[in-house]
Amino acid sequence: MSYLKPLFRHPKLPKNKLGYTLKEYEGSLSTLCAGCGHDSISAAIVQACFELSIEPHKVAKISGIGCSSKTPTYFLGNSHGFNSVHGRMPSVATGANMANKDMVYFGVSGDGDSASIGMGQLVHVIRRNLNMVYIVMNNGCYGLTKGQDSATADQGSKSKAGSINPFQAIDLASLAIELGASFVAQSFSGDKLQLVPLIKAALHHKGFAFLNVISPCVTFNNNPGSTKSYDYVREHIEATSSLDFVPEMPEIKTKYDEGKSTRVAMHDGTLIQLNKLANDWDPEDRISAVNALQQARSKNEILTGLLYVNTEWNDLHGTLNTHQTPLNKLKEEDLCPGDEALKEINDGFR
Repeated sequence: MSYLKPLFRHPKLPKNKLGYTLKEYEGSLSTLCAGCGHDSISAAIVQACFELSIEPHKVAKISGIGCSSKTPTYFLGNSHGFNSVHGRMPSVATGANMANKDMVYFGVSGDGDSASIGMGQLVHVIRRNLNMVYIVMNNGCYGLTKGQDSATADQGSKSKAGSINPFQAIDLASLAIELGASFVAQSFSGDKLQLVPLIKAALHHKGFAFLNVISPCVTFNNNPGSTKSYDYVREHIEATSSLDFVPEMPEIKTKYDEGKSTRVAMHDGTLIQLNKLANDWDPEDRISAVNALQQARSKNEILTGLLYVNTEWNDLHGTLNTHQTPLNKLKEEDLCPGDEALKEINDGFR
């Protein structure tokens, strides 16, 4: 019965503001390969939601098909979940979000689910600035079908079978910035200290928050020559900044030297504290962010951290000027105001 988790937890586990322990944010035991980077990302989501005291039943997890899309089973077991069709998760997330904007939406995808069959869906959910956290667990291969190169596999990288990828990779972070995503970050599944604050910031961002997380496939893409292996990523990683998420309530303090830090405000007043490392990089300047990514790519480096953020753009509900009450909570008299009101509306179009 290895698929069952023990029910016992230490009675003195730390609790958050809701009185919950980490147990209330966990899911089922993972059936992914031992050492899979996807499990580390699931653990980071659990930690972020626990520390932010998010009520699990107010979270909706939506995914497509693939190893990554199995992971909603492994975190936030007390929340809502939906596995959609391969590459079609953004459409389902959009429909759910339009019906009930009071939920916290996690979209979990992979490089095949987003960069291949679901590319058209990804493009449109970005340009609409849907209020959700969209995480791509990017391992550069199709793990469920034995490790073929995906569209994010770097040109010249070697597969486990020994073949060299002849095609250029799709850079999902650059694509997201170009298409108008209002929050774009990149991280590594093995860097929990960076990933957890990024997820926290994404959860507080009102708009489309895109996280591209390099997540090595230990079975099919962790070999010498792979640019998505643990060793390669650790040797070529370059952080844009040291990152911390500053909650709304506690006093704001900083340990960084003057002139070396910057704060980026979220819509609700919370702050992201950045200790800038990359030269000529400004997280609120799209051109600066794209240039920083391209410069890193030219040096075979993987740039991680918060790449770009814009807190001024409206999310989809703001653009459409939807009702303050979630649509699924409107009553019949709200949705059907009567013949006279409908006549007045129709007359306005004559």
